[in-house]
Amino acid sequence: MRPRVLPTFAALLGTLTLAACSGGGPAQAPAADAAATPEFSGTLSILTKFAGDPTDAYFENLAAEYQKKHPQVKVELIQETDQSVKDKLKTLTASDALPDIYFTWTGNWADNYIRGGRAADLTKVIGPDTEWGKTFSPGSLAAFARDGKNYGIPLYGNGKFMGYNKQAFEKAGVTVPAAFEDLIAACGPLRKAGYEPIAFGNKDGWPALHYLQQLFAYNVPQATLEADFVPETAKLADPGYVTSLNQFKTLVDQCTDTKSGTNGVLYTSAQEAFAGGKAAMYYQEILEFDNATSGKVKPDDFGIFPLPVPKNAAGDPAVLEGSPEGYLINAKSPRVALAVDFMKFATGLENAKVLSAPPYGQPSTVIGAVTPETSSKAVYEGVQLVNKAPKLAIWLDTVTVPEVADAWLAGGEALISGGTTAEKVLDSVRQASDAAK
Repeated sequence: MRPRVLPTFAALLGTLTLAACSGGGPAQAPAADAAATPEFSGTLSILTKFAGDPTDAYFENLAAEYQKKHPQVKVELIQETDQSVKDKLKTLTASDALPDIYFTWTGNWADNYIRGGRAADLTKVIGPDTEWGKTFSPGSLAAFARDGKNYGIPLYGNGKFMGYNKQAFEKAGVTVPAAFEDLIAACGPLRKAGYEPIAFGNKDGWPALHYLQQLFAYNVPQATLEADFVPETAKLADPGYVTSLNQFKTLVDQCTDTKSGTNGVLYTSAQEAFAGGKAAMYYQEILEFDNATSGKVKPDDFGIFPLPVPKNAAGDPAVLEGSPEGYLINAKSPRVALAVDFMKFATGLENAKVLSAPPYGQPSTVIGAVTPETSSKAVYEGVQLVNKAPKLAIWLDTVTVPEVADAWLAGGEALISGGTTAEKVLDSVRQASDAAK
């Protein structure tokens, strides 16, 4: 089993907040004028989450173009994957060596850096009333704001959907499910038609949490859910949690390839099973849509739908799981103004359109970047659904504190393997939450 990094990371980031004021505001960091005129010289370091084909070329091309504009500037890229970036951030934070610009998720993840004084205050340059700030969708900008100040630069929006192979559905004689129970019922016919109903790889633990978070949003009232994300107000007593855990277990048992051991299957292996036409469905982020149609499954055969709402769900059926993802600028960097200039360049409309188009398919949060002309049909459709959602359910492993996220990770894995029950999973999470108060 892969060593867990979240508890260590929690302790590490906790040390960053020791200087924070008792009211919970950001710790004092060296003054950095984000609105100053940049000095176009020296090395600018950037930690991305774009390692791997095809996304790694995006920042490489940006860096090359920026260096042509400013020959005295060298852009140093540190490219990581969705999983490895967590370990890299842990290492760089521990050694007080964060780069000038670094990737972040929203929620508690970003808040730890903000509270710890590691994120530069960008309000003067990217606040909602600034020239640059007005180029972003308001919701994406607000996701990185705290106490009336803006800290993050939203690069792309994201949401979670079930991607499906239309040819597989037609062959099996099934239609897009209207309810969660219909999704489960469709798995038998799809398996008989020769397909793995749902490709699922949970070796890193977090893919299970994506299912759970969407089910929690459906089955637990929103106000209760939000209170339970915070240890100080959490009760974790709503019956919707156990209902969701059992629904997830049913999906794993009836719709995935349990013979191969889901906890031992890489997330990328599940991607490949769907793209290769072996699986009929695959629960994926908008960011993956264009990659999903790079193999046997072609764009015209690819469809999406939100994870269906269970019958008699007590939560909000309109909530979608998703969140913008973006970048923070190191408050201790002597190149804050240069970092701002680079990110303005990166999020200019033309570069935003390139980011949103195939082969990248990362829907930019810049207004006007995602259109039917610039993006694939599925990416455009997914972005429209995310934009219409009244609220987004942020990823479970970033919206709550790391100790609780780690308990959910362990619980999800144990539930999949059959080593525990939904009630025991919830009890372990409750204990972790109580200990984190």
